[in-house]
Amino acid sequence: MNLKSFLGLVAVALMAACTTEKPADENPVLTIEGGQVQGVLTDSTNVMVYKGIPYAAPPVGDLRWKRPQPVKPWEGVLVADKWGNASIQADHNPGEFYTEEFYFGGDPARSEDCLYLNVWAPAQTVGKTDAKLPVAMWVHGGAYSAGWGHEITMDGDAWAKRGVILVTINYRLGVLGFLSHPLLSKEDVDGVSGNYGTWDQVAALKWIKKNIAQFGGDPDNIMIFGQSAGAASIKNLVVSNESKKLVSKAIIQSIGGLGEVIPGPAQDVAEAQGKDIMDAGGLTTLEAMRAATPAQLSEAFSKYMAEKKTWVMLVPHTDGRLLGKPFTEAAMDNTIADIPYMLGSTLDDMMPTMGEGIDQFAFLRETQSKNPVYAYRFDRRLPGEPNTAYHSSELWFVFKTLKNSRRPFTPADYELSERMVDYWTNFAKYGNPNGNGVDGEWKADTQANPFVMHLDVK
Repeated sequence: MNLKSFLGLVAVALMAACTTEKPADENPVLTIEGGQVQGVLTDSTNVMVYKGIPYAAPPVGDLRWKRPQPVKPWEGVLVADKWGNASIQADHNPGEFYTEEFYFGGDPARSEDCLYLNVWAPAQTVGKTDAKLPVAMWVHGGAYSAGWGHEITMDGDAWAKRGVILVTINYRLGVLGFLSHPLLSKEDVDGVSGNYGTWDQVAALKWIKKNIAQFGGDPDNIMIFGQSAGAASIKNLVVSNESKKLVSKAIIQSIGGLGEVIPGPAQDVAEAQGKDIMDAGGLTTLEAMRAATPAQLSEAFSKYMAEKKTWVMLVPHTDGRLLGKPFTEAAMDNTIADIPYMLGSTLDDMMPTMGEGIDQFAFLRETQSKNPVYAYRFDRRLPGEPNTAYHSSELWFVFKTLKNSRRPFTPADYELSERMVDYWTNFAKYGNPNGNGVDGEWKADTQANPFVMHLDVK
């Protein structure tokens, strides 16, 4: 072979290799609910991100404290290059631990108009409805009163590079998301109120089911996962008849297994509490409640807590409509989604209570289903101060966002993160953190052979 022929073959090979990535000027316009949308390449250039896609109508005005309504259509092409608003919530205060750990970059734009989601997908499969990539929907934590889907710990680049489409969502929080009230129940078609933030999560999941094929995703292979209140939300989603049939796998991070770490009240108790909150602010009619500014609602809530001399957390509750039973009761009755589960916690996070509840859940599922339950414990005490595996510390590793942290992470931490992203994305693909059909080092947690994967640096 002469030199000219050899160079020609090299050129052909290079051209073939380059076709695995979508050039920046080949960005398809997708048609989804509401209109057309176009994403932007991330810094890695082989992942497309779609920021701030509306998945429901803005829940403002007459839609305040109502179930999410269909997206309002837009004209032209929505270039999804800006994050959507987070839900109304308090500022993070400098000097507090979690502010210094996660929110040192400041708070995002916040508004009642907050029903937006974000999608990360491999650039080469965007627009290919036959690609059938697995999908994962992430629900953020924050005690149902704080947080958003594009926090500094959360990113989909590493997931998309492994062939999993990641969707993160915003949903209504606090008084706007979880207030129940007799007047709201009276106007509701089912005679119940509250759980609006959970209805938002269901709406996002249904949006994914309807639209994700446009991004190359498989609407029949959707994993849901979350941490803290986000994990409690996952428990609700696998219980609710509105959502459990849409889900193929679930990961529950740092909210235990059996046992209600964040218990919700009954409907009548939630209504009475909501009425007292609104009464504290002099808001005694629906007109006054819906005309009040978010600041006035916050003041009413603060006044109520001051009068009660206690801190109150508004949370999802059993309403007999969206949520018929608490998670533990539904699990005992074997009415939760019959899918593979992964559950875990961090080393310094309410142990051993969480670990006991996880084993109890795994052993119960073993008697009910052929689908496995995998358990883990995140043991890495983060370098720097405080040197702990605190609640939420695993998030840097799950999304491979260690570079965003102020912590002095080591090469061993980055290796641990690679392993964890492999485990999490394998589970999204196959329901098995080891891979497809692999009986690897991570065993299912069974009564005969209890197993907890300890995640730590090597």
